[in-house]
Amino acid sequence: MLLLLSGCSFLAVYRDTDVPIASKAVFTPERYTGVWHEVARFPVPFEAGCEGVTAECGLRNDGLLSVLNICRDADGNETARIAGTAEIVGPARLKVRFVTVPFVAADYWVLWTDEDYQTAVVGAPNGRAGWILNRSPDIRADRLAAARQVLAFNGYDLSRLEEMIP
Repeated sequence: MLLLLSGCSFLAVYRDTDVPIASKAVFTPERYTGVWHEVARFPVPFEAGCEGVTAECGLRNDGLLSVLNICRDADGNETARIAGTAEIVGPARLKVRFVTVPFVAADYWVLWTDEDYQTAVVGAPNGRAGWILNRSPDIRADRLAAARQVLAFNGYDLSRLEEMIP
């Protein structure tokens, strides 16, 4: 199931954790809301077999962000979904909890967005996950290159990045 195992300790590590990781210094949650398409990821068990993954974020009245991740198969059919919340615990630093995974919270940091919040890079400080997200399933080559540079700067091993570009 999508993101079911986000807190498990057996996940691979995709970044050199000796390299400092930096979240986006100026982050506007309102601009981050909406639908994001996963265009690249590091392989994680909770997304095995998923294609056409989307993440939707929204603002809640209690100050948290709502999170809805949807996994699809190769034909575009929804195969799994998981809902949760994200607490903003620092500049672009999110503590994400999913309702079906009690007592587990994952640190996901927004490492970068372009000026218009059309492309984003999200990473886990522990190096066990990382994503390149885009507002549409297609991403321009310059945006993908910039996102890859952000991952590399933050210690990620780009040889292990899986691109989901159609």
